[in-house]
Amino acid sequence: MRVLALDTSTSAVQAALVDLDDDELFLTSFRREIDGRGHVEKLAPFIEGCLADAGKTAGDVEAVVAGIGPGPFTGLRVGMVTAAAFADGAGIPVYGVCSLDGIGGNTRGRALAATDARRKEIYWAVYEDGVREGEPQVSKPAELPEWVSGSGGADYAIGEGASRYAEQLSVPAETVPVYPDLVKLVELAAPRLLSGAPSEQLTPLYLRRPDAQPAAPRD
Repeated sequence: MRVLALDTSTSAVQAALVDLDDDELFLTSFRREIDGRGHVEKLAPFIEGCLADAGKTAGDVEAVVAGIGPGPFTGLRVGMVTAAAFADGAGIPVYGVCSLDGIGGNTRGRALAATDARRKEIYWAVYEDGVREGEPQVSKPAELPEWVSGSGGADYAIGEGASRYAEQLSVPAETVPVYPDLVKLVELAAPRLLSGAPSEQLTPLYLRRPDAQPAAPRD
């Protein structure tokens, strides 16, 4: 099964073609650029580039997997709308996966996966040997709960948010940014893909209201 995978939950604009063969996954083509304001301009060309690199067309794609956040409103929306539109136009299913799972799902031990939520905050979740505990959260880096930052908490932190706010975290952080792994997102969606589960309505994990708010009505 040939899968188009997309994620725009971070400053990394990402697209890939991943082949799923039973329990094996193969990265066929991949595009990424770190540009927190370039999601709109770059994602569609990246999809076209991935198809061209693989010598395929949109008609060769059998399903779409999209990271659904958490992430800042504008960038996240671009990826999800694009994924839904591609799937609808091709008549194929689309499935959503928590973007943080594309980081934390590759970890070992007890890890904090964190992305940049802007407003000097991070989106985060804790993983035990790659399995997420609870739901994603948003908070300031220095205000993590005691069960995360204290004794028995996370052993280390990983992700763009961890590297950016390493000095404010009470958990040792990797200083090289790590972004959601598109192959991992497809792996996590594999049970749905292989079983032919119905296409999903993608629901974004914003965790808070967008920065842009409607103007208050005037009297």
